[in-house]
Amino acid sequence: MNQNYSLRQLGWQPYYQQQLSLEEYEQLNCARITAHHRSEYVAQLETKKIALPINKNLPAMTVGDWVLLDLDNHFVRQLDRHSLFSRKGAGSQIKQQHISANIDTLFIVSSLNQDFNLSRLERYLALAHDAEVEPVVVLTKTDLCQDAKDKAEQVQVLDPLLRVLTVNGLLEQAADTLSPWCKTGKTVSFVGSSGVGKSTLINRLLGQEIALTSGIREDDDKGKHTTTARALFISKNKGVIIDTPGMRELQLIGCEEGIQNTFADIEALAKRCRFNDCHHVDEPNCAVLQAIENQALDSRRLNNYQKLLREQAYNNASLKQQKDKGKQLSKMYKRVLNESVNIKRGY
Repeated sequence: MNQNYSLRQLGWQPYYQQQLSLEEYEQLNCARITAHHRSEYVAQLETKKIALPINKNLPAMTVGDWVLLDLDNHFVRQLDRHSLFSRKGAGSQIKQQHISANIDTLFIVSSLNQDFNLSRLERYLALAHDAEVEPVVVLTKTDLCQDAKDKAEQVQVLDPLLRVLTVNGLLEQAADTLSPWCKTGKTVSFVGSSGVGKSTLINRLLGQEIALTSGIREDDDKGKHTTTARALFISKNKGVIIDTPGMRELQLIGCEEGIQNTFADIEALAKRCRFNDCHHVDEPNCAVLQAIENQALDSRRLNNYQKLLREQAYNNASLKQQKDKGKQLSKMYKRVLNESVNIKRGY
């Protein structure tokens, strides 16, 4: 059954309005991508949902994108994105996979039981900083943890300005804790490992059981995988909420600036090193190593910083190599085709 929404309830903002000409505003319809399937996109207009069959003429889009459609609901063009989350696609093949677009706040969800991992949180923070989106860390399952305050303080050390929340998703108060970021005209996205309670929190915000949930496994105290595809939920008074599947693998690609912002403390220390190209391994007068020795910096944090830089550099180089190879193959195919045509014409 189709529901009616205003553009603002779909997350429309002045940033998108400014991209429209007067003619487009009067003659075209605005729609938001709510799902991405193998053969089609699903787009939500103010009065109905429609399917957009995927073909070579459509740009690569993702959940959260805005598009313009003509009166027959044919694709006209995609609007520029306010923000975009991407990662290296799962598997051995190096490719960039879009996660979601046009997000205002990223809720990075981690449970306080066995899922708690500072290095993984830093990965998600790099993703948020690279997209220039406000990150909010949400630590769930306080009912299963005896040291929630201590763990919240460990996360706060990563960034004194970072918002860190602790909640029990089974209680109604969880929605009140997240509500300041969930308002009409805003879009929030939930990311985190499988079973940390993302879907439970979304149901609390929406006031009904829409997102699938499941309990924790008794053998390892971890949540079961529930969300299997990105889902966009529209609330008339709580904004737009995007749920993403738990990511078994989150490898960064094209994210150097995000890493630098996430580890701004290390970047600042590095400017005081003796050598401009200091790798912070065994160089003399290394300010970063001195900070670790003085216990002003955790060695785990430095190790993760270096690991993420190496990872994204490798993925970037591999992606560029693939693109260059693709361009060379394309040129070769064109040359062979032209030669074949010339032979047939007797040139």
